[in-house]
Amino acid sequence: MKKADRYHKWVEWSEEDQVYIGKCPDLITGIHGGDPVKLYSELCEVVEDVIHHFDAEGRKLPVPCTRPMREVV
Repeated sequence: MKKADRYHKWVEWSEEDQVYIGKCPDLITGIHGGDPVKLYSELCEVVEDVIHHFDAEGRKLPVPCTRPMREVV
C-alpha cells in the first residue's frame, strides 16, 4: 500500500462556488475544478506531492483521521 492510500480523498460539488472541490483534509485544504474525474486525478497528484515534501524534509506525516461516514441502517 502506498502512503497516499492511507488518506481519504473525495470530490464533491459545491453549490456555493459552482465548482467541484477535491478534498483530503488530513493533508490539504482542497483544490477545485470543473471536471470531477480530472480533479480527482489532480487531487491524487497533490497528495503524492505533499507526502514527498514531508519525506524530503524528514517530517512525520499526520495520522490519517478522516473516514467516510457510514449510514446506519
